[in-house]
Amino acid sequence: MDELSLLMRLSVALAIGLLVGLERGWRSRDEVEGQRIAGLRTFALTGLLGGVAGALTALTQVGLLGFAFLGFAIAFTAFHLLEARAGQSRSVTAVVAGLCTFLLGAYALLGDQRVAVAGAVAMTGLLAMREPLHQWLRTLRWEEIRAVLILLAMTFLLLPVLPNRTVDPWDSLNPAEIWLLAILIAAISFGGYVAVRLFGERLGVVMAALAGGLASSTATTLTLARLGRQHPDSARLLAAGILLAGVVMVLRVGAVALLLNPALAGALLPALAVAALVQAVASLALLARNTRQEQPDLAISNPLDLATALKLAGFIALVLLAAQAVRDWVGNSGVLLVAAASGIADVDAVTISMARMADGTLAVLAAQAIATAVAVNTLSKAVIAAWVGGRGIGAYVGGASIAALGAGAAVLLT
Repeated sequence: MDELSLLMRLSVALAIGLLVGLERGWRSRDEVEGQRIAGLRTFALTGLLGGVAGALTALTQVGLLGFAFLGFAIAFTAFHLLEARAGQSRSVTAVVAGLCTFLLGAYALLGDQRVAVAGAVAMTGLLAMREPLHQWLRTLRWEEIRAVLILLAMTFLLLPVLPNRTVDPWDSLNPAEIWLLAILIAAISFGGYVAVRLFGERLGVVMAALAGGLASSTATTLTLARLGRQHPDSARLLAAGILLAGVVMVLRVGAVALLLNPALAGALLPALAVAALVQAVASLALLARNTRQEQPDLAISNPLDLATALKLAGFIALVLLAAQAVRDWVGNSGVLLVAAASGIADVDAVTISMARMADGTLAVLAAQAIATAVAVNTLSKAVIAAWVGGRGIGAYVGGASIAALGAGAAVLLT
Protein backbone atom coordinates (compact mmCIF):
# COMPACT_ATOMS: atom_id res chain seq x y z
CA MET A 1 0.00 0.00 0.00
CA ASP A 2 1.54 3.35 -1.06
CA GLU A 3 1.55 6.44 1.14
CA LEU A 4 -1.29 8.23 -0.68
CA SER A 5 -3.58 5.19 -0.42
CA LEU A 6 -2.66 4.79 3.25
CA LEU A 7 -3.51 8.44 3.99
CA MET A 8 -6.83 8.17 2.16
CA ARG A 9 -7.82 5.07 4.10
CA LEU A 10 -6.82 6.67 7.40
CA SER A 11 -8.95 9.69 6.44
CA VAL A 12 -11.90 7.37 5.88
CA ALA A 13 -11.34 5.77 9.30
CA LEU A 14 -11.24 9.22 10.89
CA ALA A 15 -14.39 10.26 9.01
CA ILE A 16 -16.18 7.17 10.30
CA GLY A 17 -15.31 8.15 13.86
CA LEU A 18 -16.40 11.75 13.27
CA LEU A 19 -19.73 10.62 11.84
CA VAL A 20 -20.56 8.44 14.84
CA GLY A 21 -19.09 11.00 17.27
CA LEU A 22 -21.30 13.74 15.80
CA GLU A 23 -24.42 11.85 16.83
CA ARG A 24 -23.00 10.81 20.21
CA GLY A 25 -21.74 14.32 20.95
CA TRP A 26 -25.01 15.95 19.95
CA ARG A 27 -26.97 13.61 22.20
CA SER A 28 -24.78 14.47 25.22
CA ARG A 29 -24.34 18.15 24.36
CA ASP A 30 -26.11 19.35 27.52
CA GLU A 31 -23.77 17.52 29.90
CA VAL A 32 -21.06 19.40 31.77
CA GLU A 33 -17.69 19.63 29.99
CA GLY A 34 -15.35 16.91 31.21
CA GLN A 35 -18.15 14.56 32.26
CA ARG A 36 -18.77 13.22 28.75
CA ILE A 37 -16.80 9.99 28.53
CA ALA A 38 -17.43 9.46 24.79
CA GLY A 39 -18.31 12.36 22.52
CA LEU A 40 -17.23 13.77 19.18
CA ARG A 41 -13.47 13.72 19.83
CA THR A 42 -13.45 10.32 21.53
CA PHE A 43 -15.26 8.57 18.71
CA ALA A 44 -13.17 10.36 16.09
CA LEU A 45 -10.02 9.13 17.80
CA THR A 46 -11.56 5.66 18.11
CA GLY A 47 -12.08 5.44 14.35
CA LEU A 48 -8.56 6.70 13.72
CA LEU A 49 -7.18 4.25 16.29
CA GLY A 50 -8.89 1.39 14.50
CA GLY A 51 -7.41 2.59 11.22
CA VAL A 52 -3.90 2.78 12.69
CA ALA A 53 -4.31 -0.69 14.19
CA GLY A 54 -5.37 -1.97 10.77
CA ALA A 55 -2.37 -0.34 9.11
CA LEU A 56 0.05 -1.82 11.64
CA THR A 57 -1.59 -5.22 11.23
CA ALA A 58 -1.03 -5.07 7.48
CA LEU A 59 2.66 -4.40 8.13
CA THR A 60 3.21 -6.96 10.90
CA GLN A 61 0.87 -9.82 11.75
CA VAL A 62 -2.86 -10.46 12.02
CA GLY A 63 -2.76 -11.06 15.77
CA LEU A 64 -1.88 -7.43 16.44
CA LEU A 65 -5.35 -6.26 15.52
CA GLY A 66 -6.91 -8.69 17.99
CA PHE A 67 -4.69 -7.50 20.84
CA ALA A 68 -5.33 -3.85 19.95
CA PHE A 69 -9.08 -4.41 19.89
CA LEU A 70 -9.00 -6.30 23.21
CA GLY A 71 -7.04 -3.52 24.88
CA PHE A 72 -9.36 -0.84 23.54
CA ALA A 73 -12.46 -2.81 24.55
CA ILE A 74 -11.22 -3.21 28.14
CA ALA A 75 -10.29 0.47 28.49
CA PHE A 76 -13.44 1.82 26.84
CA THR A 77 -15.73 -0.47 28.81
CA ALA A 78 -14.00 0.42 32.10
CA PHE A 79 -14.45 4.15 31.58
CA HIS A 80 -18.05 3.67 30.53
CA LEU A 81 -18.62 1.60 33.68
CA LEU A 82 -17.35 4.50 35.79
CA GLU A 83 -19.69 6.87 33.97
CA ALA A 84 -22.60 4.48 34.44
CA ARG A 85 -21.99 4.24 38.19
CA ALA A 86 -21.82 8.00 38.54
CA GLY A 87 -24.91 8.69 36.45
CA GLN A 88 -27.00 5.59 37.31
CA SER A 89 -27.05 4.58 33.62
CA ARG A 90 -27.60 1.01 32.49
CA SER A 91 -27.29 1.55 28.74
CA VAL A 92 -24.61 -0.39 26.88
CA THR A 93 -25.22 1.36 23.54
CA ALA A 94 -22.17 3.65 23.82
CA VAL A 95 -19.87 0.67 24.45
CA VAL A 96 -21.17 -1.25 21.45
CA ALA A 97 -20.94 1.89 19.30
CA GLY A 98 -17.33 2.42 20.38
CA LEU A 99 -16.35 -1.17 19.56
CA CYS A 100 -18.09 -0.98 16.17
CA THR A 101 -16.34 2.33 15.39
CA PHE A 102 -12.93 0.80 16.12
CA LEU A 103 -13.64 -2.23 13.94
CA LEU A 104 -15.04 -0.15 11.08
CA GLY A 105 -11.96 2.05 11.23
CA ALA A 106 -9.77 -1.04 10.99
CA TYR A 107 -11.85 -2.43 8.11
CA ALA A 108 -11.42 0.86 6.24
CA LEU A 109 -7.68 0.02 6.14
CA LEU A 110 -7.91 -3.70 5.49
CA GLY A 111 -11.10 -4.09 3.42
CA ASP A 112 -13.51 -2.25 1.16
CA GLN A 113 -13.83 1.40 2.20
CA ARG A 114 -17.36 1.62 0.80
CA VAL A 115 -18.54 -1.21 3.04
CA ALA A 116 -16.93 0.45 6.07
CA VAL A 117 -18.62 3.78 5.33
CA ALA A 118 -21.97 2.07 4.70
CA GLY A 119 -21.67 0.29 8.05
CA ALA A 120 -20.91 3.59 9.78
CA VAL A 121 -23.90 5.29 8.18
CA ALA A 122 -26.20 2.42 9.17
CA MET A 123 -24.93 2.44 12.74
CA THR A 124 -25.27 6.22 13.07
CA GLY A 125 -28.80 6.03 11.71
CA LEU A 126 -29.76 3.43 14.30
CA LEU A 127 -28.24 5.54 17.07
CA ALA A 128 -30.03 8.69 15.91
CA MET A 129 -33.41 6.93 15.67
CA ARG A 130 -33.49 5.82 19.30
CA GLU A 131 -36.71 7.62 20.24
CA PRO A 132 -38.71 6.67 17.11
CA LEU A 133 -37.61 3.04 17.40
CA HIS A 134 -38.52 2.85 21.08
CA GLN A 135 -41.89 4.46 20.34
CA TRP A 136 -42.47 1.95 17.55
CA LEU A 137 -41.66 -0.94 19.86
CA ARG A 138 -44.17 0.32 22.41
CA THR A 139 -46.94 0.24 19.80
CA LEU A 140 -46.20 -3.31 18.59
CA ARG A 141 -48.72 -6.04 19.31
CA TRP A 142 -48.08 -9.74 19.70
CA GLU A 143 -50.10 -10.50 16.57
CA GLU A 144 -47.78 -8.29 14.53
CA ILE A 145 -44.63 -9.89 15.95
CA ARG A 146 -46.08 -13.33 15.25
CA ALA A 147 -46.89 -12.33 11.67
CA VAL A 148 -43.29 -11.21 11.07
CA LEU A 149 -41.95 -14.43 12.58
CA ILE A 150 -44.21 -16.54 10.35
CA LEU A 151 -43.11 -14.64 7.26
CA LEU A 152 -39.44 -15.06 8.20
CA ALA A 153 -39.91 -18.77 8.85
CA MET A 154 -41.72 -19.22 5.52
CA THR A 155 -38.97 -17.35 3.67
CA PHE A 156 -35.72 -18.43 5.32
CA LEU A 157 -36.56 -21.82 6.83
CA LEU A 158 -39.00 -23.53 4.48
CA LEU A 159 -38.27 -21.96 1.09
CA PRO A 160 -34.58 -23.04 0.91
CA VAL A 161 -35.43 -26.72 1.52
CA LEU A 162 -38.14 -26.98 -1.15
CA PRO A 163 -37.02 -28.37 -4.53
CA ASN A 164 -36.57 -25.59 -7.08
CA ARG A 165 -37.61 -27.74 -10.04
CA THR A 166 -40.76 -29.18 -11.50
CA VAL A 167 -41.91 -32.37 -9.79
CA ASP A 168 -44.96 -33.39 -11.79
CA PRO A 169 -45.13 -35.48 -15.01
CA TRP A 170 -46.35 -32.42 -16.98
CA ASP A 171 -43.32 -30.34 -16.02
CA SER A 172 -45.38 -27.40 -14.71
CA LEU A 173 -45.39 -27.40 -10.87
CA ASN A 174 -42.33 -26.01 -9.10
CA PRO A 175 -42.75 -26.29 -5.29
CA ALA A 176 -40.29 -23.48 -4.58
CA GLU A 177 -42.06 -21.10 -6.96
CA ILE A 178 -45.50 -21.95 -5.56
CA TRP A 179 -44.29 -21.48 -1.99
CA LEU A 180 -42.67 -18.19 -2.98
CA LEU A 181 -46.04 -17.12 -4.34
CA ALA A 182 -47.66 -17.98 -1.00
CA ILE A 183 -45.01 -15.86 0.75
CA LEU A 184 -45.72 -13.01 -1.64
CA ILE A 185 -49.46 -13.15 -1.03
CA ALA A 186 -48.97 -13.28 2.75
CA ALA A 187 -46.50 -10.39 2.61
CA ILE A 188 -48.94 -8.24 0.65
CA SER A 189 -51.65 -8.98 3.21
CA PHE A 190 -49.31 -7.93 6.00
CA GLY A 191 -48.18 -4.89 4.01
CA GLY A 192 -51.76 -3.72 3.67
CA TYR A 193 -52.25 -4.08 7.41
CA VAL A 194 -49.11 -2.02 8.09
CA ALA A 195 -50.11 0.65 5.56
CA VAL A 196 -53.55 1.09 7.14
CA ARG A 197 -51.97 1.43 10.59
CA LEU A 198 -49.34 3.91 9.45
CA PHE A 199 -51.25 6.10 7.00
CA GLY A 200 -54.88 5.70 8.05
CA GLU A 201 -57.76 4.12 6.19
CA ARG A 202 -57.85 6.14 2.98
CA LEU A 203 -54.15 6.76 2.30
CA GLY A 204 -53.25 3.35 3.73
CA VAL A 205 -55.45 1.54 1.20
CA VAL A 206 -53.96 3.59 -1.63
CA MET A 207 -50.38 2.86 -0.54
CA ALA A 208 -51.11 -0.84 -0.08
CA ALA A 209 -52.72 -1.01 -3.54
CA LEU A 210 -49.80 0.71 -5.28
CA ALA A 211 -47.20 -1.45 -3.54
CA GLY A 212 -49.24 -4.63 -3.94
CA GLY A 213 -49.82 -3.98 -7.63
CA LEU A 214 -46.07 -4.10 -8.20
CA ALA A 215 -45.90 -7.58 -6.69
CA SER A 216 -49.27 -9.23 -7.32
CA SER A 217 -52.46 -7.37 -8.18
CA THR A 218 -54.43 -10.62 -7.76
CA ALA A 219 -53.26 -11.04 -4.17
CA THR A 220 -53.94 -7.34 -3.52
CA THR A 221 -57.46 -7.75 -4.91
CA LEU A 222 -58.08 -10.72 -2.63
CA THR A 223 -56.81 -8.81 0.43
CA LEU A 224 -58.88 -5.67 -0.21
CA ALA A 225 -61.98 -7.65 -1.20
CA ARG A 226 -61.78 -9.59 2.05
CA LEU A 227 -61.75 -6.26 3.90
CA GLY A 228 -64.78 -5.22 1.86
CA ARG A 229 -66.72 -8.22 3.14
CA GLN A 230 -65.99 -7.10 6.71
CA HIS A 231 -66.63 -3.38 6.02
CA PRO A 232 -69.30 -3.01 3.30
CA ASP A 233 -69.52 0.76 3.92
CA SER A 234 -65.97 1.10 2.55
CA ALA A 235 -66.83 -0.45 -0.82
CA ARG A 236 -65.84 2.64 -2.83
CA LEU A 237 -62.53 3.08 -1.05
CA LEU A 238 -61.54 -0.58 -1.36
CA ALA A 239 -62.74 -0.84 -4.97
CA ALA A 240 -60.58 2.19 -5.78
CA GLY A 241 -57.62 0.37 -4.24
CA ILE A 242 -58.29 -2.74 -6.33
CA LEU A 243 -58.46 -0.66 -9.50
CA LEU A 244 -55.22 1.14 -8.60
CA ALA A 245 -53.50 -2.23 -8.20
CA GLY A 246 -54.82 -3.14 -11.64
CA VAL A 247 -53.38 0.07 -13.10
CA VAL A 248 -49.96 -0.77 -11.67
CA MET A 249 -50.23 -4.31 -13.06
CA VAL A 250 -51.02 -3.07 -16.58
CA LEU A 251 -48.15 -0.56 -16.50
CA ARG A 252 -45.81 -3.26 -15.18
CA VAL A 253 -46.72 -5.61 -18.03
CA GLY A 254 -46.07 -2.87 -20.56
CA ALA A 255 -42.70 -2.03 -19.05
CA VAL A 256 -41.58 -5.69 -18.98
CA ALA A 257 -42.68 -6.29 -22.56
CA LEU A 258 -40.95 -3.13 -23.76
CA LEU A 259 -37.69 -4.00 -22.00
CA LEU A 260 -37.61 -7.54 -23.34
CA ASN A 261 -38.77 -6.75 -26.87
CA PRO A 262 -39.11 -3.12 -28.06
CA ALA A 263 -40.79 -4.41 -31.23
CA LEU A 264 -43.98 -4.92 -29.20
CA ALA A 265 -44.30 -1.21 -28.40
CA GLY A 266 -46.40 -0.22 -31.40
CA ALA A 267 -48.82 -3.15 -31.19
CA LEU A 268 -49.24 -3.43 -27.42
CA LEU A 269 -48.41 -0.28 -25.46
CA PRO A 270 -51.19 2.03 -26.76
CA ALA A 271 -53.88 -0.48 -25.78
CA LEU A 272 -52.36 -1.03 -22.34
CA ALA A 273 -52.01 2.73 -21.79
CA VAL A 274 -55.67 3.38 -22.62
CA ALA A 275 -56.86 0.53 -20.39
CA ALA A 276 -54.71 1.79 -17.49
CA LEU A 277 -56.01 5.34 -17.99
CA VAL A 278 -59.65 4.24 -17.80
CA GLN A 279 -59.00 2.27 -14.60
CA ALA A 280 -57.08 5.19 -13.08
CA VAL A 281 -59.90 7.64 -13.83
CA ALA A 282 -62.45 5.26 -12.31
CA SER A 283 -60.30 4.80 -9.22
CA LEU A 284 -59.86 8.55 -8.73
CA ALA A 285 -63.59 9.06 -9.17
CA LEU A 286 -64.33 6.48 -6.46
CA LEU A 287 -61.79 8.08 -4.14
CA ALA A 288 -63.35 11.52 -4.72
CA ARG A 289 -66.82 10.18 -3.90
CA ASN A 290 -65.60 8.39 -0.79
CA THR A 291 -66.82 10.75 1.94
CA ARG A 292 -65.79 10.82 5.57
CA GLN A 293 -69.07 9.13 6.55
CA GLU A 294 -68.21 6.22 4.27
CA GLN A 295 -64.83 5.68 5.92
CA PRO A 296 -65.28 3.47 9.01
CA ASP A 297 -62.34 2.17 10.98
CA LEU A 298 -60.81 -0.70 9.00
CA ALA A 299 -59.92 -2.72 12.07
CA ILE A 300 -57.90 -5.68 10.82
CA SER A 301 -57.82 -8.34 13.51
CA ASN A 302 -55.44 -10.69 11.71
CA PRO A 303 -52.40 -8.99 10.14
CA LEU A 304 -51.36 -12.18 8.31
CA ASP A 305 -54.08 -14.33 6.76
CA LEU A 306 -51.91 -17.37 6.07
CA ALA A 307 -54.82 -19.68 5.26
CA THR A 308 -56.04 -17.42 2.46
CA ALA A 309 -52.53 -17.12 1.06
CA LEU A 310 -52.10 -20.88 0.95
CA LYS A 311 -55.49 -21.41 -0.67
CA LEU A 312 -54.75 -18.88 -3.41
CA ALA A 313 -51.31 -20.40 -4.04
CA GLY A 314 -52.94 -23.82 -4.37
CA PHE A 315 -55.50 -22.42 -6.79
CA ILE A 316 -52.77 -20.92 -8.96
CA ALA A 317 -50.99 -24.28 -8.96
CA LEU A 318 -54.15 -25.89 -10.35
CA VAL A 319 -54.37 -23.18 -13.03
CA LEU A 320 -50.77 -23.89 -14.04
CA LEU A 321 -51.62 -27.55 -14.47
CA ALA A 322 -54.67 -26.65 -16.53
CA ALA A 323 -52.66 -24.30 -18.73
CA GLN A 324 -50.06 -26.99 -19.38
CA ALA A 325 -52.78 -29.49 -20.26
CA VAL A 326 -54.21 -27.02 -22.79
CA ARG A 327 -50.76 -26.44 -24.28
CA ASP A 328 -50.18 -30.20 -24.67
CA TRP A 329 -53.61 -30.75 -26.17
CA VAL A 330 -53.81 -27.84 -28.64
CA GLY A 331 -50.13 -27.19 -29.39
CA ASN A 332 -48.56 -23.94 -30.61
CA SER A 333 -51.74 -22.94 -32.43
CA GLY A 334 -53.40 -22.52 -29.06
CA VAL A 335 -51.17 -19.66 -27.89
CA LEU A 336 -54.10 -17.35 -27.21
CA LEU A 337 -55.98 -20.11 -25.39
CA VAL A 338 -52.94 -20.82 -23.22
CA ALA A 339 -52.49 -17.10 -22.54
CA ALA A 340 -56.12 -16.86 -21.46
CA ALA A 341 -55.83 -19.87 -19.16
CA SER A 342 -52.59 -18.59 -17.62
CA GLY A 343 -53.96 -15.07 -17.26
CA ILE A 344 -56.54 -16.24 -14.74
CA ALA A 345 -53.87 -16.25 -12.06
CA ASP A 346 -50.76 -14.56 -13.44
CA VAL A 347 -49.69 -12.34 -16.33
CA ASP A 348 -45.94 -12.18 -15.78
CA ALA A 349 -45.19 -15.67 -17.09
CA VAL A 350 -47.18 -15.04 -20.28
CA THR A 351 -45.63 -11.59 -20.75
CA ILE A 352 -42.05 -12.86 -20.43
CA SER A 353 -42.53 -15.94 -22.62
CA MET A 354 -44.42 -14.08 -25.36
CA ALA A 355 -42.01 -11.14 -25.40
CA ARG A 356 -39.08 -13.50 -25.84
CA MET A 357 -40.89 -15.49 -28.52
CA ALA A 358 -41.98 -12.47 -30.56
CA ASP A 359 -39.91 -12.12 -33.71
CA GLY A 360 -40.97 -10.62 -37.02
CA THR A 361 -44.49 -11.75 -37.91
CA LEU A 362 -44.99 -13.23 -34.43
CA ALA A 363 -44.94 -9.76 -32.83
CA VAL A 364 -48.65 -9.22 -33.49
CA LEU A 365 -49.55 -12.67 -32.14
CA ALA A 366 -47.39 -12.10 -29.05
CA ALA A 367 -49.03 -8.71 -28.43
CA GLN A 368 -52.47 -10.29 -28.73
CA ALA A 369 -51.47 -13.09 -26.33
CA ILE A 370 -50.19 -10.62 -23.72
CA ALA A 371 -53.31 -8.47 -24.12
CA THR A 372 -55.48 -11.58 -23.73
CA ALA A 373 -53.71 -12.55 -20.51
CA VAL A 374 -54.16 -9.01 -19.15
CA ALA A 375 -57.85 -9.02 -20.09
CA VAL A 376 -58.54 -12.40 -18.51
CA ASN A 377 -56.60 -11.44 -15.39
CA THR A 378 -58.55 -8.21 -15.10
CA LEU A 379 -61.86 -10.04 -15.41
CA SER A 380 -60.78 -12.71 -12.93
CA LYS A 381 -59.98 -10.01 -10.38
CA ALA A 382 -63.43 -8.52 -10.92
CA VAL A 383 -64.90 -11.94 -10.21
CA ILE A 384 -62.74 -12.29 -7.08
CA ALA A 385 -63.83 -8.83 -5.93
CA ALA A 386 -67.51 -9.71 -6.31
CA TRP A 387 -67.20 -13.22 -4.88
CA VAL A 388 -65.05 -12.33 -1.87
CA GLY A 389 -65.96 -8.68 -1.31
CA GLY A 390 -69.65 -8.66 -2.09
CA ARG A 391 -71.99 -7.05 -4.60
CA GLY A 392 -70.92 -3.45 -3.90
CA ILE A 393 -67.23 -3.87 -4.58
CA GLY A 394 -67.98 -6.28 -7.43
CA ALA A 395 -70.15 -3.71 -9.20
CA TYR A 396 -67.57 -0.94 -8.96
CA VAL A 397 -64.61 -3.09 -9.98
CA GLY A 398 -66.54 -5.00 -12.66
CA GLY A 399 -67.94 -1.89 -14.33
CA ALA A 400 -64.58 -0.11 -14.43
CA SER A 401 -62.80 -3.26 -15.62
CA ILE A 402 -65.21 -3.85 -18.49
CA ALA A 403 -64.90 -0.21 -19.56
CA ALA A 404 -61.10 -0.40 -19.46
CA LEU A 405 -61.01 -3.64 -21.45
CA GLY A 406 -63.41 -2.27 -24.04
CA ALA A 407 -61.28 0.84 -24.55
CA GLY A 408 -58.08 -1.22 -24.74
CA ALA A 409 -59.60 -3.70 -27.20
CA ALA A 410 -60.79 -0.86 -29.46
CA VAL A 411 -57.26 0.52 -29.64
CA LEU A 412 -55.66 -2.90 -30.13
CA LEU A 413 -57.97 -3.89 -32.99
CA THR A 414 -57.79 -0.65 -34.92
